[in-house]
Amino acid sequence: MKTAKPSDLQRQILSVLWEKGPSTVREVLKIMPDGKERAYTTILSVMQVMEKKGFLSRSKRGTAHVYKPTDTQEQIVTPYLKGVVANIFGGKPAVLVEALLKLDISKEEIKEISELLATAGKKK
Repeated sequence: MKTAKPSDLQRQILSVLWEKGPSTVREVLKIMPDGKERAYTTILSVMQVMEKKGFLSRSKRGTAHVYKPTDTQEQIVTPYLKGVVANIFGGKPAVLVEALLKLDISKEEIKEISELLATAGKKK
């Protein structure tokens, strides 16, 4: 079990890999979610550290190294979100949802959120 938690940049890299699947450093660099310009060597170094910490595993595709997360998105995101809810939103998930709904989100995303909430209500 990992004791370290991924940094903001590491979480962004993980989000790319969860979305896209196993990828090379160059592929990750092209679609980083924050859109910041970064050097290839920066992302390479971060991903190598992530491999050493156990967040990523690496294999070969031809001459390129391909990285993939060792944990699911849920395994990383759930504890992180619990901390965000506890520390920023007073332990109230509804306040977090309210803040999310104030963001610039599309009608399709609102529909998807509504469907998720309806499904969540049926699980309890």
